[in-house]
Amino acid sequence: MSFQVHTDWWKNIFDELYLETDARSIGNSELTRFEIDQIEKAFCLDKTSVILDLCGGQGRHALELSRRGFQKITVLDYSPILIQKGSEQAKKEHLNVQFIQSDARKTCLRSGCFDMVLIMGSSFGYFEKNAHNIQILKESLRMLCKEGSLLLDLPDKDYVLNSFKPVSKHQATEDMWVRRDRQLTDDIIFCQEHIYSEKKGSLRNNCYCTRLYSPEQITQLLDQAGFSEISIWDHFVQRDNEGDFGSMTNRMLVEARK
Repeated sequence: MSFQVHTDWWKNIFDELYLETDARSIGNSELTRFEIDQIEKAFCLDKTSVILDLCGGQGRHALELSRRGFQKITVLDYSPILIQKGSEQAKKEHLNVQFIQSDARKTCLRSGCFDMVLIMGSSFGYFEKNAHNIQILKESLRMLCKEGSLLLDLPDKDYVLNSFKPVSKHQATEDMWVRRDRQLTDDIIFCQEHIYSEKKGSLRNNCYCTRLYSPEQITQLLDQAGFSEISIWDHFVQRDNEGDFGSMTNRMLVEARK
């Protein structure tokens, strides 16, 4: 099977349907709290830190940080639907989180204005060509203040390679099923996702891709982008005993400094 993946596949896939099909990860409040617990323990974050949640979707991490007393948080994502969803939730809970719709490769935000940039939930590596992926890293570097930090949450490449399954299927809702056919080529997982309803039939059939990085590969990419003091924590999240969650199963956390 050969998958035809459009370069800009990520522009249209992250919508209301995505919130349902991936709810077991991105809608899992317990998982979000655990991830923020781990980050707070590892980095002793100052609640006055100015933080950017880049490619942050509906802001699940930013909202959780705000609930814990962090007051200077911005979420940037390309999806207007997810930005609206997060903004409505922030307003509902009276949380001080700013939501911005923009491209992570060229955000138009000021240089040197953030203490930390987060790219969580395996939201990095969506481009087949690394030139586009490195653009996001360079943009992150530009926006960081002196000695600011970037945190990257990435799939554990070794785990993905050792446990690769060409087909996965799960029930997203009482009526909705998701089947994913996967192909691994040159460190990139190509996936054809078919979402169908028992009542309505096929809801969507689309293709996407995610690039995998070993610790050595992401270190090299960050170095090329201009970062230094790169550290890697294996086993940031381990969910392999819970089932197949694709790139959200087992993950590592990478820190790099400006």
